[in-house]
Amino acid sequence: MAFWPFRSVAKAAESPAPAPSTGGRLVYAIGDIHGRLDLLRRLARSIANDAAAMTLKQRPLLVFLGDYVDRGADSRGVIDYIMALRAQPGFEVRCLKGNHEQALLQFLEDPGFGPSWVGHGGGPTLMSYGVAPPQMRSDTEGWIAARDAFAAALPASHLAFYQDLELCLIVGDYLFVHAGVRPGVPLAEQAEQDLLWIRGEFLNEPVPQEKIVVHGHTPTEKPFIGRTRIGIDTGAYATGLLSSVKLTGEQHAFLQTSAG
Repeated sequence: MAFWPFRSVAKAAESPAPAPSTGGRLVYAIGDIHGRLDLLRRLARSIANDAAAMTLKQRPLLVFLGDYVDRGADSRGVIDYIMALRAQPGFEVRCLKGNHEQALLQFLEDPGFGPSWVGHGGGPTLMSYGVAPPQMRSDTEGWIAARDAFAAALPASHLAFYQDLELCLIVGDYLFVHAGVRPGVPLAEQAEQDLLWIRGEFLNEPVPQEKIVVHGHTPTEKPFIGRTRIGIDTGAYATGLLSSVKLTGEQHAFLQTSAG
């Protein structure tokens, strides 16, 4: 696996997007959280207040685009908070899988993956569950012990959360997914690896897909909207800026919160 840093965004704007529709559903999508429970709490309150000000025929939909864990200080708290949101009646909450959740699950299956995972942000996740990673990458026995301790510390509800994450979600003319899609491949035939990891081939593809793709995974300085996609990963773990997009009918708007 490879993890990637920030991607610079070209200043030139793409052509104005057509007017895709949610089919009348009010939808909020939240980008990559990466253990920033403080930002998630603030943004969730803002979204709840925004939705409360609207007259709705059905519950609004709240979509999380994955990468709840790693890098930030409170991955465990993020999962607890999202699970609490799902238990409340105000929103229908749908949670997608990110590449960092894939990495967490891979470590549970293969402790030898630990050095790679921790090298790209998994250490704070382990520590949020009370597990200290080995100091040496070459400490094979230490990684086995850390995996075993992590498996023991992981609540059954959290393990089920990680295992049951969805790969994508379609609402009206929109496809919600963590990373993107491979151009030219029908949605029904997309590979999980692409849905969780793709960047260049998708980001640089000017031809519209079957749906407007709403995604995270590639951090940018501000939310991006173009003809074919909407990107809302603003690197919360590093920038202190967590972003979401609000989609209603044929309109869109961005909601954000910052550490400041």
